[in-house]
Amino acid sequence: MSGHTEVKAPLWKRVMWLVIIYAASVLALGVVASLFRMMMTAAGMRSH
Repeated sequence: MSGHTEVKAPLWKRVMWLVIIYAASVLALGVVASLFRMMMTAAGMRSH
């Protein structure tokens, strides 16, 4: 055995990464949805 011990990051750091990844994914989804909406509006599709 090599005696390698894995050190875990503190809980707040792991939670912060989770929050950052979640926020980035929601932001990316919003950008993609806005692009689709602009393309559909440019093609003449309207919701009302």
